[in-house]
Amino acid sequence: QVQLVESGGGLVQAGGSLRLSCTASGRTFSYGAMGWIRQAPGLQREIVAAIDWSDGRTVYAESVKGRFTISRDNTKNTLYLQMNRLKPEDTAVYYCAAALGWVGVLPTSPTSFGSWGQGTQVTVSS
Repeated sequence: QVQLVESGGGLVQAGGSLRLSCTASGRTFSYGAMGWIRQAPGLQREIVAAIDWSDGRTVYAESVKGRFTISRDNTKNTLYLQMNRLKPEDTAVYYCAAALGWVGVLPTSPTSFGSWGQGTQVTVSS
């Protein structure tokens, strides 16, 4: 198992920026997929962005393309999500998640991720 701890959430005005971080510990892995998944009240979880841990391939939800950037630092076992030009509809709990050993096309369903962090709240005021 791998333990994931998120940080960096908070309250920001529309148009502002936040950077989320997720540090992995426990079982180490050299390949797999990691992602940021969010859940707003009353809505299903959705993958915001995902990244291949070994080759850095990324995929984004249409709603965040051009505004959010997912990245990773393999040496620090840390995943990031840079969020710019935030909108009120980005308000949600953001989870870091890992799919250890994942290869090929990046996950398209939150259920593909087996390890989850506790989540961090992001609130964007209008």
